[in-house]
Amino acid sequence: MSGRPHLVVVGGGLAGMAAALEAADAGAAVVLLERRAHLGGLTWSFERKGRSFDNGQHVFLRCCTAYRAFLDRIGAADQVHLQDRLDVPVVAPGGRTSHIARTALRLPSPLHLGPSLLAYGHLDVAARLRLGRAVRALMALTLDDPALDGESFGAWLARHGQRQAAVERLWDLVVLPTVNVPARDASLALAAKVFRTGLLDAVDGADIGWATVPLGVLHGDNGARALAAAGVDVYLSDAVTAVAAERGGVHVQTAGRRLTADATVVALPHEAVGPVVPPGTVGDLSGLGHSPIVNVHLVLDRRVTDLPLLAAVGSPVQFVFDHTGASGITGRAGTGGVQCLVISLSAATDTIGARPEELVRRFHAALGDLLPHARRANLVDGVVSREHTATFRGTPGTAALRPGPATPVPGVFLAGAWCATGWPATMEGAVRSGTAAARAALAHAGSAHPPRPLEEASA
Repeated sequence: MSGRPHLVVVGGGLAGMAAALEAADAGAAVVLLERRAHLGGLTWSFERKGRSFDNGQHVFLRCCTAYRAFLDRIGAADQVHLQDRLDVPVVAPGGRTSHIARTALRLPSPLHLGPSLLAYGHLDVAARLRLGRAVRALMALTLDDPALDGESFGAWLARHGQRQAAVERLWDLVVLPTVNVPARDASLALAAKVFRTGLLDAVDGADIGWATVPLGVLHGDNGARALAAAGVDVYLSDAVTAVAAERGGVHVQTAGRRLTADATVVALPHEAVGPVVPPGTVGDLSGLGHSPIVNVHLVLDRRVTDLPLLAAVGSPVQFVFDHTGASGITGRAGTGGVQCLVISLSAATDTIGARPEELVRRFHAALGDLLPHARRANLVDGVVSREHTATFRGTPGTAALRPGPATPVPGVFLAGAWCATGWPATMEGAVRSGTAAARAALAHAGSAHPPRPLEEASA
């Protein structure tokens, strides 16, 4: 071994790639092991009939500074679109539309959302006026107060004057896709983090971004090139079977190799960590549970909307995204389709077990209820993607179950969106955890190379 630190990273998702790049940039010799044949973890793509589909629609916000810095680091910042100003059309059956939007006026928070909320037609006037009470209470919360994780967001909203209609038609539009459970089940700590950091602490924090290329390109291909350029040795289709800490270093075993390092970062899903790491490394993580995500991809023979994204109320549809450009669809109507819309369903416990053809039929019809032009469009193809264990369940009490990067076993560190980041299970949380774990591992290995600031990101 040379004089510089040696690290092994187990897992090639966003957390693992962030950890490997952080360590390599600090001068460490790094090996990354991934059991799949591709990088990117739960953000991946697949091909069908010459078109590219993502396993799910993944978005980020302007406030996701660590993830945006990660995109810069892997050379992918030009392959995403970030709204100039938050604007989410919210559509009800029949096409009636209101917006959740940041005003063009230079108003401070929370007034930057005031005009759109006062005009929000999916709630009556009294419900709109009651929103102010909950918003003021959210702004008064101390986010690091551990008591927040002892209450559900739904119960907190009820105590602050929010009735069921407001929860379903407004609050859940934010909670479901970020915490991956409805407000009634969500930890107040996680929901408050989302609303404060995304919508209230900075007027531009909630501007939405998404990939303009397949996720396999955005994270997988770009990540592979960045890792190679940084000198990281990447081994795909190489599952780790055991991690052991002994005198002389940490040993990482796969089916075909045994590696010794000064430290290892284990960036695996929480259900996969226990069987790999030494006894006593982690506690019982079963309480984190799982919450699924389902995406229904509809390829239509004509354009039915010019909206890049929309949310839905009064419908089984939650969010719809235009994936046409990223899917690689070309040609005229009738020659392969001209629009691909992705219906994204968070906390999808009611749909995860349904047959694909049933989901395609059901959501094609539901889309027609929201977008009248979709009723006249022919379905060229319908694809369903599912992640049964997409995220942990962000319910009250989970904060105590989420470990930080350090473990009781010397030289073994943890990373993943399920770890203690203060964020829900998001791409931002994954990158932050990977960076934190790498820094802890480098400190253990005695690295004298100063890391770059965590908040660094291009404007």
